[in-house]
Amino acid sequence: MTRTIYFVAASVDGFIADAEGKLEWLTRFDGDAEIRAHYEAFLAGIGALAMGAETYLFLLAHGGPWPYPDRPTFVFTRRQLQIPAGADVRLVNGKVATARNAMLRAAGARDLWLVGGGKLAAQFAEVGAIDEIHLGVAPSVLGAGTPLLPAALGPVTLREVTRLGAGFVQLRYGCE
Repeated sequence: MTRTIYFVAASVDGFIADAEGKLEWLTRFDGDAEIRAHYEAFLAGIGALAMGAETYLFLLAHGGPWPYPDRPTFVFTRRQLQIPAGADVRLVNGKVATARNAMLRAAGARDLWLVGGGKLAAQFAEVGAIDEIHLGVAPSVLGAGTPLLPAALGPVTLREVTRLGAGFVQLRYGCE
């Protein structure tokens, strides 16, 4: 059964971006082999992605070819955005509940990854559409920034704890 997974990294104090919306506190860990291997194992189980416009624009602005050319990507936006050549990017101007079935079908037998973006994650949470949260906790304290999930989710159950390189911890929660 296809699951919707909010796979995200946050600081120890629960922020996914700093007060200026930047990620340098997180990208400094990009070279860690153990973190990279964990990410690649997760990505192997992903059939489709969902993200907000800000996350999408961040990915476009930070270089290179589209990182997910072989996976349909649903971008929730009210704007007309540029789509990279060869990318299967589908712009969604609507509610999560309306688009959810199409996203799950696009994922096939694999999972749907809810990529970054606390605001979009909150929309998924509000309609009960998050099955699991995979939370990477980075050894950083930001003091302020973009919150991990600015919505109530209800009870979650800790299913797994994995210690990764560079002081990261990966927590896997099931959502009831």
